[in-house]
Amino acid sequence: MSQLTALLPVLLSGLTTGVIHVFTGPDHLAAVAPLAVEKRDAGGRIGLTWGFGHSAGVIAVALVALLLRELLPLERLSTWSERLVGVVLIAVGLWAVRKASKIEVHGHAHAHQGDAHAHLHAHVDVKPHAHHRGEHVHAAMAIGVLHGFAGSAHFLGVLPALALPSRVAAVSYVLAFAAGTVLAMGGFGAMIAAVVTRTTIPGTRFYQGVLAVMGALSIAVGVYWL
Repeated sequence: MSQLTALLPVLLSGLTTGVIHVFTGPDHLAAVAPLAVEKRDAGGRIGLTWGFGHSAGVIAVALVALLLRELLPLERLSTWSERLVGVVLIAVGLWAVRKASKIEVHGHAHAHQGDAHAHLHAHVDVKPHAHHRGEHVHAAMAIGVLHGFAGSAHFLGVLPALALPSRVAAVSYVLAFAAGTVLAMGGFGAMIAAVVTRTTIPGTRFYQGVLAVMGALSIAVGVYWL
């Protein structure tokens, strides 16, 4: 019990830092938002999957860093990972903008019992894919892994662990940091999907605009990372 009590500040610090890391990284949000908006019924799951991928990357870097503190060129690894993240973000953004441009919204009027009203209909000019939902989840996982290898994850998730006095404390911090990122991004994915769902129905111009904006944001952040 005394050891758990001693680790409590470490666990809380790691958990809090993980949450902060997610919401202070526009590249994280820009990568997940287009996927969550496009697949609104799976927004939370997409966010969680990104979090698990991100955690896998961070934990891998942390384990190697703990074993080879003096030998590993973490800075070089981070630089190449950041560039790869930039390319992926641009690709995600282009996909989202293209998806938005394929949505055609039109309306037509009806008269029922003397009351005239209009209906909106949307058509997406894409071929159906049986594994479309799975592709989104896999994409979120892959992007999360890249983010885990890149950027401030090293400074917030790995370097503090290296400064802790014991390996137990270091591993506890990294695991808590990973849990914080999973919970935060899962919540973000569910939140943005819920907001879009409550605001519009599939195929309306608002949905089309949100998807395009998220795609443009993803492209902009990706260019910045390059």
